[in-house]
Amino acid sequence: MTKQIVVPFQGDISGVGELTWGQREIWPALLASHTTSFSIGWWQELPPGRTAADIADDLWFIMSRHSALRTRLQFAADGRPRQTIAGSGEALLEVVEAGDADPAQVAADVYSRLDSRPALDCASDWPIRWAVIVSQGAATHLVSLISHLAADGEGVRVLLDDLASRDPVTGLAAGPVTAIQPLELARRQATPAATKQSEAALRHWERALRTVPTRGFPGPADHRQPRYWQTFYDSPASFLAVQIVAARTGVSTGTVLLAAYAVAQARLAGSNPAVVQLVVNNRFRPGFAQVVSQLCHFSLCVIDVADITIDEAVQRARRSAICAYKSAYCDPLRRRELVARIGRERGEEPDIGTCFVNDRRMQHRQEPGDQPPGPAQVLAARPSTLIKGYQNDDGGERCYLHINNEPDTIQYELLADTHYLSPANIEAFLRAIEAVIIEAALDPAAPTAVGL
Repeated sequence: MTKQIVVPFQGDISGVGELTWGQREIWPALLASHTTSFSIGWWQELPPGRTAADIADDLWFIMSRHSALRTRLQFAADGRPRQTIAGSGEALLEVVEAGDADPAQVAADVYSRLDSRPALDCASDWPIRWAVIVSQGAATHLVSLISHLAADGEGVRVLLDDLASRDPVTGLAAGPVTAIQPLELARRQATPAATKQSEAALRHWERALRTVPTRGFPGPADHRQPRYWQTFYDSPASFLAVQIVAARTGVSTGTVLLAAYAVAQARLAGSNPAVVQLVVNNRFRPGFAQVVSQLCHFSLCVIDVADITIDEAVQRARRSAICAYKSAYCDPLRRRELVARIGRERGEEPDIGTCFVNDRRMQHRQEPGDQPPGPAQVLAARPSTLIKGYQNDDGGERCYLHINNEPDTIQYELLADTHYLSPANIEAFLRAIEAVIIEAALDPAAPTAVGL
């Protein structure tokens, strides 16, 4: 049985303005999503003693406190979207009675139902879907989906920290919101100083775009339907091996994973340099750590991995990633214009839509300690597990790798266009990334095995 609780809210900020650069970045992908919610979603067990009314109060708290959750879009006559922040309104909390069923399974089922619905209507819906599972009068689980247009992963973390830090007696916030809000951020991004910064980042993009290959993986002859496939690869061996390589080379595990992706791409595609678009959260920029908004941008890494060791590829990946992080913060509209212009000048648009990497690890980002694992532990952690996910015809990128936030493993999630990367190559690519990391863990002199 399902019912709804109406949750009135009221905030201090309202108004209408242009989209932020982060919203402009995500907007085309949201438009292309027809069969999923395109949200950051999860379900979680609640501590004992909570009620549906408590969860409704939590929803009131975050809706009132964070203007990003009160954001909807207006559209000009030419279709151009603008963000509009409501000063007040009503949200809906779905309450699902578990009855005799396992509440955890009910939560998982509700999450699947909500996530499989089309993306939220940005003109009429609030960018959040919440449901609470109730069993014998107690709230047992929360199901949450927050639109990518409103927040990225780190922004959701800020929301959760806000909830966790409320005074347990009064319910008051630990302090006022001091981070910049989306409307003000958009205004700042329209200033001459921000334009200057954006143009500097675009110069990095232009230099890279003139050197990258115009063709990536060779397309398969057997186009599949459904076209887009999701594949998971759970690799406990990667989890251990990446710590060994990171400790030896003095870099983060994320850099090792980036280098392994680049080497595997070059091996499978038979081309060099490797081209990778990183998802950069920009939280290292002054004043951005606690912002609840979409701050993620794509940035281009070009990594020459030919005729060197994997350890050297790791160092090159580190240098390229630093440049990419510095050059991620720019106006996506100007960047797309630049990509199109370089494509016209080269006679073919550079193939940069094939190579996205998004490291989602937050709580489970295990960096090497004083005593990293040994090679024997890596070998004992095999074999890894390949799991087939969804298959659909919803538009997507050609090749998009997520590193998921799972404990004691590296869980690779590859979203691929089978008209571009065959099912056999999807599996081969995932196994190749793991193989590169394990090779490097077992032998500091292991070569990339990529020719000039």
